[in-house]
Amino acid sequence: MSVIDLPYTTDVASETDAIFERVAHVIPRVEWPLHAPYVAAINRLKRERNAVILAHNYQVPEIFYTVADIVGDSLALAMQAAKTDADVIVLCGVHFMAETAKLVNPTKTVLVPDLRAGCSLAESITAADVRLLREKYPGVPVVTYVNTSAEVKAESDVCVTSGNALRIVEALGAPRIIFLPDEYLAKYVASKTDVEIIAWKGHCEVHERFSGGDIVRFRRDDPSLIVIAHPECPPDVLAEADYVGSTHGMTDYVGTLASASGDAPAPRPRVLLMTECSMADNVAGRYPSVEFVRPCNLCPHMKRNTLPKVLHSLQAMEYEVTIDPAIAQRARAAVERMLAFK
Repeated sequence: MSVIDLPYTTDVASETDAIFERVAHVIPRVEWPLHAPYVAAINRLKRERNAVILAHNYQVPEIFYTVADIVGDSLALAMQAAKTDADVIVLCGVHFMAETAKLVNPTKTVLVPDLRAGCSLAESITAADVRLLREKYPGVPVVTYVNTSAEVKAESDVCVTSGNALRIVEALGAPRIIFLPDEYLAKYVASKTDVEIIAWKGHCEVHERFSGGDIVRFRRDDPSLIVIAHPECPPDVLAEADYVGSTHGMTDYVGTLASASGDAPAPRPRVLLMTECSMADNVAGRYPSVEFVRPCNLCPHMKRNTLPKVLHSLQAMEYEVTIDPAIAQRARAAVERMLAFK
């Protein structure tokens, strides 16, 4: 795909000035003329195509705040999309998320801006691996994280998210379960339940790079620092964190900190998010009263999504996500079983 530079005109400015106000605290004014022409073109084309854009929490602010219609974690994106009347869904995330969106929206066209936007965690296990585990542990339920391919979901009994994993594991009523593929999330769940967890050694390349030592070093400089970690992080990180939760839970927790601080004078709450970099930018957009501290780690796959690629996706109707019907039926059943748990 060749990138075409679009001009920043007075018409573009009038279309996008109000949008810029939503991101003025995270995107410098000097950068806006680079983004605004694409923002205007994408928003116009969405109307023409009857399309919606879904953006994961790890997307850059110029996608998350200016062209996305629905934002959130991977499952929330898929479920919200199912409620829309759109004909076309553009998923700004990674490939397994687009597959999940297709599973719950089988009659809609689902596009991804870049086919190379994969996931180290999803790619750590195959459907054949799951079948071998079933042979090794006959009769043991297979619980699969939604961060997996449709083929892996199809071999599973039920899917889970990081937010509902513990609840569903315990609700199954089995003495032990196979939990795939994230080893650290499996260990976190195991620490909270008496159910025996058989784990796989898959990892997220973003979260596995954090360490408990990172937190210790930052707290030396600021003992009041509030640390929020995703359960895909290693156990030593979770042990040092003040709060552990899904991306949705992390956002809500920051919201409680913002509400507690109210209009109080400085110092503002200082938060260290142990997750993907853009999440801090996007949560900061919602809660400007909270100060976010680095480090953070970039996901190279999430960052394959750009405004020019989103525009191209809508213009050319590329790249469409399709799933073999036989696989889709079984994978959809695993997702629907998860949704049946209240």
